Amino acid sequence: MSTLIVLIGPTGVGKTELSLRLAEQLHTCILSADSRQLYRDLKIGTAAPTPEQLARVKHYFVGTLGLTDYYSAAQYEAEVLKLLETLFQTHDTVLLTGGSMMYIDAVCQGIDDIPTVDAETRQLMLHKYETEGLEHLCAELRLLDPEYYRIVDLKNPKRVIHALEICYMTGRTYTSFRTREKKQRPFRILKVGLTRPREELYERINNRVDQMMADGLLEEARRVYPHKSYNSLNTVGYKELFQYLDGTWTLPFAIEKIKQNSRIYSRKQMTWFKRDADIRWFHPDEETEILSYVHSSLL
Repeated sequence: MSTLIVLIGPTGVGKTELSLRLAEQLHTCILSADSRQLYRDLKIGTAAPTPEQLARVKHYFVGTLGLTDYYSAAQYEAEVLKLLETLFQTHDTVLLTGGSMMYIDAVCQGIDDIPTVDAETRQLMLHKYETEGLEHLCAELRLLDPEYYRIVDLKNPKRVIHALEICYMTGRTYTSFRTREKKQRPFRILKVGLTRPREELYERINNRVDQMMADGLLEEARRVYPHKSYNSLNTVGYKELFQYLDGTWTLPFAIEKIKQNSRIYSRKQMTWFKRDADIRWFHPDEETEILSYVHSSLL
């Protein structure tokens, strides 16, 4: 049976270089599971694969969207499954790697069949968010779908807005569409997780932010600043620099906040991943052990 190898782990752990070497060993391609590397104008801040890395191994779902394009985990699920049908005709294994938890779950377990939001409703909710603010939308969600209100991250505009979009468009609660039933896949899934001791990971994250700044992250943020209201830019690295460009924060403070928020995000990722008993965990330096585990699992 064809096998999808899923290489996952928190931001900054070292997935990119290992995924390249693994793909080269297996003579296969890489599917990115990073919801922000999809946007072609966010190369530095998302640590997107470099032209040299893209030349080493064929990648999919990198740099395919504009900042204003709408995209969802449900679209990602559908596009990955369709692509895998083709890829598995010529490859025994395909490698999927990234840190976007929802995207990985969408491919491995399936996502609920929630209706696609129409452009009119999307514009309406974006306008309400920009004019009335997140707190007002949270209050509205509490009235329309109290069950989802109790569990959603109320500081995450994307989640709150999307739930309200569904409520407005369908006249039903967002909760009513969330069945959480695991879907069967016509291929085997092998999950490999990368982890490091916390202090080691934090040092790598801090160093990576410094390197991004040296590589031109501020200039990249300045170029995309006119689009800052779009969800694609509600992203660690950009939203902090927008505060600097707004004149609210100093640049050193904004950089420290990027490091802090990246560390917080890495903890959220690990909390999410740790609930999955199917993941076999390794330190990224254990490359020989990882390759041995993968090859033995494919026999």
